[in-house]
Amino acid sequence: MRKIITMLVVMLVGLTLTTDAQFKKASLQAAGLTCAMCTKAINKALEQVPFVQDVKVDIKTSSFLVNFKEGQAVDFDAMKKAVEDAGFSVAKLKVTGDFNKVDIQNDTHVQIDGKTFHFLNISKQTLEGEKVITLVDKDFVSAKEYKKYSTASSKACVKTGKAQSCCTKEGIAADARIYHVTI
Repeated sequence: MRKIITMLVVMLVGLTLTTDAQFKKASLQAAGLTCAMCTKAINKALEQVPFVQDVKVDIKTSSFLVNFKEGQAVDFDAMKKAVEDAGFSVAKLKVTGDFNKVDIQNDTHVQIDGKTFHFLNISKQTLEGEKVITLVDKDFVSAKEYKKYSTASSKACVKTGKAQSCCTKEGIAADARIYHVTI
């Protein structure tokens, strides 16, 4: 009986938890494409990612419009790996999320949908409704753009993408993945 009550409590708690955001879609621009076969290879790789619902290709901009499955956790590194496994690299990744009163400010870490985001070059604001954030980690932008954003903070996590002493002081687990983003 005790096990049943415990399971019911856990299920009820799980139902009442809310997230600050649900990531719905992304625009991923790939680098290194030279032909339609390249586009097809990336498209096929992205479609194999478990949380991806569907992919639409914009050949003119070498972009892939990716819709995510509702309620599933999104892993940006898995998307990058799929593109790299197809033989290419990510030139830009913009992610659209549906935010629910998420307060952000420049050069700070924020937990969103189970991930840690470090906002760079932004003004203090509250994210509400559908918003687009751009990942600016070194494997998600050009070297020139990464340099611009990496100098926007003195925190060591910008260089590594992993929690450093600057982050662990805020209660973030050592070596946890930190996504550096801007709006």
